[in-house]
Amino acid sequence: MSAEEDYFYNKITDDKGNRKWLYPLIRIGQWYRYRSVVSYILLLFLFAAPFVKINGNQFMLFNIIERKFILFGQVFWPQDFFIFVLLMLTGLVSIVLFTNAFGRIFCGWICPQTIFLEMIFRRIEVWIEGEPAARKKLDNAPWTQEKIIKKTSKHILYVLISFLIANTFLAYVIGSDQLFQIVTQPISQHLSGFISIWIFTGAFYYVFAHFRELVCTLACPYGRLQGVMLDKNSLVVAYHYLRGEPRGRIKKNDPNLQPMGDCVDCNLCVAVCPTGIDIREGTQLECVNCTACIDACNQVMDKIDRPRNLIGYYSEEMIKKNETPKFTFRMKAYTFIIIAMLSVSMYFIWSRKDIDVTVLRAAGSLYQEQPNGYISNLYTAEFINKTTKDMDVDVVPENKSIKIKWVQNIGEVKREGSNKATFFVMMPEKNIRDSKTSVTLLIKQKGKTVEKVKTNFLGPVN
Repeated sequence: MSAEEDYFYNKITDDKGNRKWLYPLIRIGQWYRYRSVVSYILLLFLFAAPFVKINGNQFMLFNIIERKFILFGQVFWPQDFFIFVLLMLTGLVSIVLFTNAFGRIFCGWICPQTIFLEMIFRRIEVWIEGEPAARKKLDNAPWTQEKIIKKTSKHILYVLISFLIANTFLAYVIGSDQLFQIVTQPISQHLSGFISIWIFTGAFYYVFAHFRELVCTLACPYGRLQGVMLDKNSLVVAYHYLRGEPRGRIKKNDPNLQPMGDCVDCNLCVAVCPTGIDIREGTQLECVNCTACIDACNQVMDKIDRPRNLIGYYSEEMIKKNETPKFTFRMKAYTFIIIAMLSVSMYFIWSRKDIDVTVLRAAGSLYQEQPNGYISNLYTAEFINKTTKDMDVDVVPENKSIKIKWVQNIGEVKREGSNKATFFVMMPEKNIRDSKTSVTLLIKQKGKTVEKVKTNFLGPVN
């Protein structure tokens, strides 16, 4: 391996291949402010969603244990699994198309790992321990009273925030009401829940206090896959090498000064990078598109009176053709496809029926001859109430000449519950023209038809 390659590949490790602890500098610029606003909105949503209720339902719930899911206040059961499959496929296709068009923007702007680490935990660290040089000096210093106070204060805050995140996470899984009981009632009554809270607290603390950027560079499969999802037209955070090279510091009154590019080789883009890479070396696995290097470079360009966006959102083709960033036709097409798929998914979510009905002819039964010229078939039915209110349901044949005789009535279907019923469908023998006749049953609630169910009716052939 050449010296240049060795320099490039060991950027985030030491000479022995061990991890380098990073001390990124925070530079507040235009993109940082934009990211902060997006982060505050997402954090507000994340912490509020499991505690907001719509019609008595939690706004969002993913209870895998009880196989109960709630999206936007609507309850979804295993019978609605096809909707989740559709949402998963939509998400998968959206990630591929979005990454291919816009790069790894999700990682830098939306990913909870980046938001928590950079907008909460990193700020606490800077607030308590100071700028990078001060933090590094503190880490290398012996254990004095000052170091003990600062380190203890920082990690206490880390644990408290991790505890808050763990509780919020569990609220999404077991429900906010169940979480409230675990927190307020004696530990002996909810020992497993109490242990779960502290297990997740420990996991989150380890991730944000120690593992940090390694989640993005080692653990996250999305980062690994981006290499096969990007191409020369993908919009990524990139260094405009045609403008920047050859890089070098500005020297005034130097008669031997050679023509230089805009990059003054200040290494500020490296100093602010949360994963420790040099964006000038090209697109890399570790880059999460957080735009920190854009803000840092723009501030330097302002000082030396050079155009901004030496580092910016570019594709390889834009740099080669020396074009400014633009919303290309491909980006428009991919955006349209993603919006269309999300719209279809939302349609299925909002058009989902409140009651799920399954009607089956009793296994092994044939038709029965009844008095007054009627033929009957025995059916069993299950009614699943997907709402948060008790429901009175009735079954009425669409054909007025058909009658229903109940063996086991439906009764009131409790909220989020199910009832089973057994009944005969009776049809005049004179109306039967085939061995199988299609019968439509109307499922009514408060006189309104909420669903139509079709079933086969067996009868003698005259």
